[in-house]
Amino acid sequence: MHIDLATLTDLKTLIVTAGYVGLFFIVFAESGLLFGFFLPGDSLLFTAGFLASPAGKAVLPNDLDIQVLIPLLFVAAVAGDAVGYSFGLRVGRRLFQREDSLFFHKRNLLKAEAFYQRHGGKAIVLARFLPAIRTFAPIVAGVAAMRYRNFAFYNFFGAFLWVFGMTLGGYFLGSIIPDPDKYLLPIVLLIIILSAMPTVIHVLKENRGELTARLRRRLHPAQE
Repeated sequence: MHIDLATLTDLKTLIVTAGYVGLFFIVFAESGLLFGFFLPGDSLLFTAGFLASPAGKAVLPNDLDIQVLIPLLFVAAVAGDAVGYSFGLRVGRRLFQREDSLFFHKRNLLKAEAFYQRHGGKAIVLARFLPAIRTFAPIVAGVAAMRYRNFAFYNFFGAFLWVFGMTLGGYFLGSIIPDPDKYLLPIVLLIIILSAMPTVIHVLKENRGELTARLRRRLHPAQE
């Protein structure tokens, strides 16, 4: 996840300042717009859920209501993926010929394509928990002309797991931990690490042969 410590420190203030409209746009953009890949989806959902809890309101007074927050973010996640799918369906393979820019990196698209080819429709669900791939997976599904009825099923299911799981996780944590503000930064850091782990594991598996060969060369340079 592309977020630094300075951003983490201000994440609580960002969420309260952005309000419902800002949170909707962030989740919508990260779910299917090309420039949304760098947004802090996992930590944002978790922290928003925490701030909506009674303990969160005590730490940073706000008007966030969990009963409004979850349906709103669920709709944003579903709508973002639907837009990404439509964009991929319309643009097709031409997108793979596009040059890298500030808000577009072809490597993320290629990673999402490989992930989709490996997992099929399940990739739409699994990608929800993978930074960057989360943004490009619905686009790749559109490029591949996945049947929309099937895409919609995986889209709804994945959005449900992601939004409800992450947001309620933060909400319930704020309800059971005493003095939760003391632990919020380490918890969000842990969320970032855990959300990045599937990507790291995937990369290691894909490059296992090359990494093993490099390790052998380092351990036994005389054999070269």
